[in-house]
Amino acid sequence: MANPKCIEVNGRLVPWRELLKRRKEQLATVAKAEQPVLFALREDSRPVAERTAADRYREPSLLAFLTREG
Repeated sequence: MANPKCIEVNGRLVPWRELLKRRKEQLATVAKAEQPVLFALREDSRPVAERTAADRYREPSLLAFLTREG
């Protein structure tokens, strides 16, 4: 049996080449689409030692403030 040259879509015969061409156009359009920004980026104003969880664990500053006041 030979490969079919057309496929039936919604009761219409559509050539495979046309279907593949449209699919490539769809993929190109999706690739070009720009993702909207969810929120504005802000500069991190914390000290360098407090920017990551590992650094905050390594150098806790909360206890340092409590012991100075007491």
